[in-house]
Amino acid sequence: MISKLLSGAINGINGILIHIETDVSSGFPGFDIVGLPDSSVKEAKERVRAAIRNSGYDFPIKKITLNLAPANIKKEGSCYDLPIALGILCCMGVIKYESMESVFAAGELSLDGTIRPVNGILSMIHAAKNRGIKTCIVPFFNRVEAGLIADLDIYAPHNLKDLVHILNNDLESYRYVNNEIRDDNLFLEFAELDFKDVKGQSAVKRAAEICVSGGHNILMIGAPVTGKTMIAKRIPSIMPKLSLDESLIVYKIYSISGLLNDKERLMFTRPFRAPHHTISYAALTGGGRVLKPGEISLAHKGVLFLDELPEFQKNSLEALREPLEENSITISRIKGIVTYPADFMLVASMNPCPCGYYGDTERCSCSPSEVNKYLSKISGPLLDRIDIQIEVMPLSYSDINANSMNYESSADIRYRVDRARSIQSVRYKNQNISLNSELNSRMIDKYCILGKDEKDFLKSAFVSMKLSARGYHKILKVSRTIADLSGQDNITVKCLAEALQYRSLDRKYFG
Repeated sequence: MISKLLSGAINGINGILIHIETDVSSGFPGFDIVGLPDSSVKEAKERVRAAIRNSGYDFPIKKITLNLAPANIKKEGSCYDLPIALGILCCMGVIKYESMESVFAAGELSLDGTIRPVNGILSMIHAAKNRGIKTCIVPFFNRVEAGLIADLDIYAPHNLKDLVHILNNDLESYRYVNNEIRDDNLFLEFAELDFKDVKGQSAVKRAAEICVSGGHNILMIGAPVTGKTMIAKRIPSIMPKLSLDESLIVYKIYSISGLLNDKERLMFTRPFRAPHHTISYAALTGGGRVLKPGEISLAHKGVLFLDELPEFQKNSLEALREPLEENSITISRIKGIVTYPADFMLVASMNPCPCGYYGDTERCSCSPSEVNKYLSKISGPLLDRIDIQIEVMPLSYSDINANSMNYESSADIRYRVDRARSIQSVRYKNQNISLNSELNSRMIDKYCILGKDEKDFLKSAFVSMKLSARGYHKILKVSRTIADLSGQDNITVKCLAEALQYRSLDRKYFG
């Protein structure tokens, strides 16, 4: 007898449907799995055999053949345990549900029949819905994640025995309904991280506001204890919430990375990732023995904060160049090629020299060669991709003793950011982009029109500052954002002047 049902695999962040075909026939007893399974899938034979027996059912002493189709896709992980067990139970006549061919199932089995959670359920469920599948069986601890996809019948039993009871009796009574899709406490996790707690540093806060408004990258250079990290951690508090589509993509990335639990809700807050400078190349960009997203993908639609930028491995920093331009990263390994989204806002900070007190003759003892060696870890091409570079100055005594209530809160800044982003959303509604930072050269010519005075001013700056073509375009993009924050239709000389001052540090420190 042959039974058929569906399961899933992951390619990048997208799900692929896998057909589970089970044949139980007379002959020499055996249990074979074909269809390019890896060792973890082959080990499913022992888990399934024990789970069926310990759930109170007889395991057939017959020839069992399982085919995982299509056979040209490598099958990895333990998510096939549950559909394999269901296929065998269907062939034995234990399960009498007649429409198993249109059922999706995924889950790992314990030896006692408990159904354990697996990674990537959201991507698999989404692929099942796109193929017209309505009935989906997932582990109990993946129920919230699976329930995020609307118009599906989700069943999330604790163990194999409960699942057999559900399939043989009343499915409707056990259907799971997710009532926690939206998180009303949108900025709850950032409630204690407010910009009003940042004393002084008005210029840096202004630069952060421009960055968030237009989706630009920023590099903060300054001595220790000037507030660089404090400002960086508060940037998510002024970012708009994720849209539903963006949130689903972010959730998929975290799902396949195994960073969710059964209490997670759909995330509408922007991700904030701050890896240590000792992070490996693969952990930052993605990859590994089992391909997984790296930190740049976990920061998708959010912030990637790199503190002490020169301390990172040079090859890791250079790997950021393409994702900063393409908003995605393609990883080629012997096991295959995958593409992960990586549309993040880079926020970096660094000291001006190894000791951190460059220019202070009383505290800095770094030689010119030591300073050059330290700063040379940041290559010109990478620096050229950072839209805004700003110096963070030490606080004065009056700044330190000022009352925090006198400063703007994150909510006040976020209001202006939302307004600027709304202007961009309307402007680019037919261009498949939403932010000024995403403008290409053709769009720049269309949306960053300059008058005669503005052209003369920018030409003079281009020559004197020896700007590259990319640097020239970055200035226009930042100027466009500054104009949007001011509610201006046209880019003025004042907008250009402010944007140019954010490109001056590469000459001071890296020139």
